[in-house]
Amino acid sequence: MADSSDEFDPESPEEREVAGEAAGDRTDFLSLMGHAYRGELGRTTAWRTRIDRTTNWAVVLTASLLTWAFSGDSRPHYILLLGVVMVTVFLGIETRRYRVYDIWRSRVRILEENVFANVLDSEGVEQSNWRELLSDDLREPAVKTPIVEAASRRLQRVYFALLSVLLGAWLVRLTVFTGTPAGLIETAAVGRVPGLVVSVAVGLYYAAVVVLTFWPHNRQAKGELQSQPDAEEWR
Repeated sequence: MADSSDEFDPESPEEREVAGEAAGDRTDFLSLMGHAYRGELGRTTAWRTRIDRTTNWAVVLTASLLTWAFSGDSRPHYILLLGVVMVTVFLGIETRRYRVYDIWRSRVRILEENVFANVLDSEGVEQSNWRELLSDDLREPAVKTPIVEAASRRLQRVYFALLSVLLGAWLVRLTVFTGTPAGLIETAAVGRVPGLVVSVAVGLYYAAVVVLTFWPHNRQAKGELQSQPDAEEWR
């Protein structure tokens, strides 16, 4: 029978701080970083898939509404405005998912920039305090992308094009019923809501979308894919 003094005690100081010993051993540390990288990359991939799923819903909805709205003269024009509302809802869902995805993406980028890139070409780390940054984020995960900036990114990638197509199709659908500017405004009415009110609301909405899409114009997301002017070495 084994001596009770040799039994594993998870509450002992030595066992509680067992991972801290790896910080001073290069082999153990690099091994742990490899496992950490695979774990964070798996999370990044899973949330990237969730973002793509929301995008697919928005694209399918837009295509279906366009097909239905122009399939007959009796189709109401406001169905396209309902499509705008639904796509905006998808944008809100995707913005939230993108902010969570960015938590794991930022960790992956820290490891790639400061560990793997330095292994391949030891020019030095990009961030001298990368271990402290990663440690703090593992202890207290935090969303790093403001909601306005996250919405702007998703608009630039997908949703600005979808909303522009829907609103453009709505204007074309209105012209099916009238050919004069005054009649166009009247035709935009939805139930008891006057056409002028609907037109102004749609115009203000689209103006807000344009501003949000291109704000701020000089922002560049860290770690996102960017085009490289000269990439002949990769041919």
